[in-house]
Amino acid sequence: MRVPVVTSWQSWKRSKAKSLSRFRADAGGVMSYVALWRKALHKIGGHFGGGVQSYFMFLRFLVVLNFLSFLLIAGFILIPSIVFRSTSTSNMTVDSTGPEVCKVYDPNLQGLVVFYQYFLDLLSGTGFMEYSYMFYGYYNNTVAESSGFHYNLPLAYLLTSVFYFTFCLICIVARMGSALRVAVATGSGAAGSYSKMVFTGWDYGCQGDRATKLKQKSIHYQLQVDLEEERLQKKALSLTLGQTVGLCSLHIFLMLVSLALIGGAFFGIFKATVFSQAQVGAEGILGLFWVYLPSIVITTGNFVVPFMCDQIALFERYSPSTTIIMALFRSVFLRMISLGVLLFTLWSQITCFKDSPKCELCQYNNKEYPCWETRVGQEMYKLALFDFLITIAMLFLVEFPRRLVVDHYSCALTRWVGRQEFLVPPNVLGLVYGQTVVWTGALFCPLLPLINTLKFFILFYCKKVTLFSNCRPAVKTFRSTTSTIFFLVVLLFGWGLALVAMIYSLAQIHPSMSCGPFRSLTMMWSIVPNTFDTLSLTTQDFIFYMGSQAFSIPLFIFSCVVLCYVAALAAVYGKSVDLLKAQLKLEGRDKQFLVKQIEELSREMGVPTRDQLDTFDTGAAN
Repeated sequence: MRVPVVTSWQSWKRSKAKSLSRFRADAGGVMSYVALWRKALHKIGGHFGGGVQSYFMFLRFLVVLNFLSFLLIAGFILIPSIVFRSTSTSNMTVDSTGPEVCKVYDPNLQGLVVFYQYFLDLLSGTGFMEYSYMFYGYYNNTVAESSGFHYNLPLAYLLTSVFYFTFCLICIVARMGSALRVAVATGSGAAGSYSKMVFTGWDYGCQGDRATKLKQKSIHYQLQVDLEEERLQKKALSLTLGQTVGLCSLHIFLMLVSLALIGGAFFGIFKATVFSQAQVGAEGILGLFWVYLPSIVITTGNFVVPFMCDQIALFERYSPSTTIIMALFRSVFLRMISLGVLLFTLWSQITCFKDSPKCELCQYNNKEYPCWETRVGQEMYKLALFDFLITIAMLFLVEFPRRLVVDHYSCALTRWVGRQEFLVPPNVLGLVYGQTVVWTGALFCPLLPLINTLKFFILFYCKKVTLFSNCRPAVKTFRSTTSTIFFLVVLLFGWGLALVAMIYSLAQIHPSMSCGPFRSLTMMWSIVPNTFDTLSLTTQDFIFYMGSQAFSIPLFIFSCVVLCYVAALAAVYGKSVDLLKAQLKLEGRDKQFLVKQIEELSREMGVPTRDQLDTFDTGAAN
């Protein structure tokens, strides 16, 4: 045997690689030990399986994401604003150069107010909350200069918002990549799906008879779903031309009915928003109802329309997986586009799409929206708060009473209703909707990520209580790998919707001249070229070179070469995996052939086979 010669450099590299891998393993063990809600997640997974546990892990991911986002915003916007307000020396604030009428904005209340007005202001974001660090209008366009230190607060406000979106995108893509690797590793074709389900489908985290029976029912349902889909595929292939046309016509008709329901919900949101904005001056409980009217209509639509679409889905005769995907697609479309309809309605009134005389002087409707950014932030604040209040109200007014009635009164109706199921897809979609609201309003309400952190933190314990006290897990569960990827794709879609809203606000709408850090600019994005002009010539030349063809074309060619190399490497690995799978199948067939040959030889030689030995051992034991 020839022993390869190892140089000192190779030996040092191997030792350092081992030390680094050991450090990573130790760090991973420590991080898993100090991870948020570690024991609670193990308990949930042990009692209800990995499907329900994935919801709470997704909720934990959003809590950490929002908390880190708040730290980012606090470090570059909130803390500098507090410091600059307390120490006003060497700080420069530029006023707007527009007409004096456009600079009028006085949100502070005059005189005494009734005691409950502070509670109403807390719920609606008006009064003492409107002119605070909560909303956009309180921040100044301060440029601090002191002994060589220079800090441009408007530029920091804009770049922090952009980096906030970039940071969230990186976190989502990283989590999606890990989920996709798991899906690719556990994915299979039709040939090996049943064997993988039988031999690797068991969840060893289940504890107790209840969890064991639930997992058995889950595997039974997965097999039933696969067989049902295969039966429907065979049935679809055997349909005649007339039957196929009739089925397609039924699908089109029911889809039009579903779209009509969704369109009616959008029209209701539009009308409710217009009416609510016209009732801004109302006070008291009625005024609170008017300002919450769009949130009430959106939440009602999110409850009623998906329920009616689920009833329509019973007549569509899709396969079980397709039925679930269609229901989720309709719910996602309704939730996301309803938020888009609300923003479109607000922007149409702020910017006067019809060239109304209200927007000629200030280029926006300054009479009704003297600080339109704060108004948009208030709408997002009310949506987030109302969604949380509805969740708490459902917990105490619906879920607990239902459990008490079902447990203490036995009749045909209560047995038919039973305890509610903990449905993972609708709960995750609720989280995605709440996170999309935060992304949309973060530019106008910088403390919204902190509010969402507290909201999701409390929601975790509320959902945990209702899970163990009121709910039974759903028998018809999602496939965990595909559902995780689907939920992250939906979250990415919500991020894209919020990104469009931010880009439109930065580049198309004139900032308010009476409030905010961009009051002296024609567009929010104008702060970037204005700051660029103040840089040194060397820095400007370097940035121009980074954006020129001399740098971008070689970078593009290099990226294409790297991409082709990675694609070729992936293709080679894919072929290797296919060859290994084929080799495993051949080895399995060879083993079966050898077992049959051994049994035949055993019969010819009179040697007892394994079945005969098992029968003898059983008789001896008896």
